[in-house]
Amino acid sequence: MSTTRAFAARLVGCSVFDPNGDRVGRVRDVIVVRRTTASPRVIGMVVEVPGKRRVFLSIGRITSIGSGQIITTGLINLRRFEQRGGEERIMAELLGRRVSLADGSGEAHIEDVAIEEVGLGEWEITQVFLRRPKTSPSPFAKGATLFVPWSQIVEDAAKGEAQSATQLVASYADLLPADLANALLDLPDQRKIEVAEELSDDRLADVLEEMPEAEQVDILEHLDDERAADVLDQMQPDDAADLIAQLSSERGEALLELMEPEEAEDVRFLLSYAPDTAGGLMTPEPIIVSSDATVAEGLALIRRHELAPALGAAICVTLPPYEPPTGRFLGMVHFQRMLRYPPNERLGTLLDQTLEPVRADTSAAEVSRILASYNLVSVPVVDENHRLVGVVTIDDVLDYLLPDDWRSTNDETERFADTSTAAVPVRGRRTSRGTR
Repeated sequence: MSTTRAFAARLVGCSVFDPNGDRVGRVRDVIVVRRTTASPRVIGMVVEVPGKRRVFLSIGRITSIGSGQIITTGLINLRRFEQRGGEERIMAELLGRRVSLADGSGEAHIEDVAIEEVGLGEWEITQVFLRRPKTSPSPFAKGATLFVPWSQIVEDAAKGEAQSATQLVASYADLLPADLANALLDLPDQRKIEVAEELSDDRLADVLEEMPEAEQVDILEHLDDERAADVLDQMQPDDAADLIAQLSSERGEALLELMEPEEAEDVRFLLSYAPDTAGGLMTPEPIIVSSDATVAEGLALIRRHELAPALGAAICVTLPPYEPPTGRFLGMVHFQRMLRYPPNERLGTLLDQTLEPVRADTSAAEVSRILASYNLVSVPVVDENHRLVGVVTIDDVLDYLLPDDWRSTNDETERFADTSTAAVPVRGRRTSRGTR
């Protein structure tokens, strides 16, 4: 059923369909332009189509809005969306903005915006949903809410003043880290920093891992040292090492000093290896057990929800100690092999005798060839004393092989034009630091 009024925050995430019922994308924002004597006019929506490309969908191409879906005429320009002068994005720029009420009753923040069809194919902002500042000292208290016409609000925030990003963060709550990273990259620079500061440490860590390094550094530079160190603690050690290596030596060392000792030790360990080697790509936190551990114990370790799928594909068996660098590496047991044996079977009897570990100084190109040749998800990495120091997973290799701007590239032909590992240039992810 079509409606003549909709709320912008509720439109975000709605599916967009063509007249035949085929899904073409999802709504990510609503675009408006200001008018001097009337409410802002809606000119279209930002729609994310397959390939994570964000395109502009003109409001004139929309035939129906309602029931959690958008119906279009089927004609969508797939040129990447670029915001023009005078245009504003409701989700990215209006939500959270501080305003004053024209009747002099005080200030409030915009939590949502109602758009309404005022003519055939003509939409404009008619009302805003506001929340006043809370009056109770309770941390769970919220201010009163109210609906007012657009004409009854006065925007009084000083230019460049940080706006509340709480509502925008709430609207992004269901996005996967990679999708949230793309959403942040589409925001204006100042708004991107505001949203990043509003995210929890673990959520921001997940998002940074999905961003290009230049944007990672930019966001980290806007965080104070203590917050930045807390976020780095939540990141995977190899991602944290790559990020710290892009910072100045002084700030990198300052952040390492503020990090949790165990996390900092892992990062320092990774920074000692060249970026284009197995040691530079590896993750130093694989599942490690003794040869006397049973299948049941191994499966219990794999079930941990925080474990990355690639790390759960196999278990490493070593002599004590069981923290990298471990005792002598004995072998790996693959997840599928464990499923074929009874729970009390010792893992030491199930080792893959055909899998050879790689040395920490093995080139990244050679590691990628090994993974591809033997259809592996991960390969163990040992030092000169055959002690396990980590594993290189398939996602580590893909991140290395793809071009630096792969997250913002949607042309598959361009991206994968040359799949030869010999032709892949070395990514200078880590700058000179010690042996780097």
